Amino acid sequence: MAARVVVLDYGSGNVRSAVRALERVGADVELTADRSAVLAADGLLVPGVGNFHACMRGLRAVDGPRLIETRLSGGRPVLGVCVGMQVLFDGSTEPSVDGDEAGLGEWPGMVERLEADVVPHMGWSTVSAAEGTRLFAGVEQERFYFVHSYAAAHWQLEPQGAFAAMAPKVTWSEHGKPFVAAVENGPLSATQFHPEKSGDAGAQLLRNWVQSL
Repeated sequence: MAARVVVLDYGSGNVRSAVRALERVGADVELTADRSAVLAADGLLVPGVGNFHACMRGLRAVDGPRLIETRLSGGRPVLGVCVGMQVLFDGSTEPSVDGDEAGLGEWPGMVERLEADVVPHMGWSTVSAAEGTRLFAGVEQERFYFVHSYAAAHWQLEPQGAFAAMAPKVTWSEHGKPFVAAVENGPLSATQFHPEKSGDAGAQLLRNWVQSL
């Protein structure tokens, strides 16, 4: 039976490409913000295009933060993409004409403007996949498609002692300086790049995620 995936519909750009990409790798996909559908799905994909703070306002308008937290508290998989990854951090230094919004705070730290000669970072880049990654299985050496001006340049969640084995798997890329390209953290995963725009490599990554549901 096909895994049921909801793409969270909160007004963030053109998400039809994400729906089609998930359908192509065998998922049964619904684009909705309906609470019952979101909580019942095997997986939830949180897209994100544009301004961090505008995305957060859109998420709050559909009760997105509580839906995401409810899923995670029950160990139910969530995948954030692009700004859908950025909102998982504490906040962003990106300007906003309507005022700053706090992020979801699933991971500590701020999303910051890329330090590079050319911004935005737009195009295909390789990644340094985390050891033991499941998300990048089979595509560790491939290129993925990025379109962004902001990213998490630092990773602060490093469990110590007995909890070290539970440390999130962090994949990096570089544009000017290194930045976090993807995270695998129990039921919560995210990519700064767009897997739905990353050709065969992106399709394999989505397939890996769908098959893990």
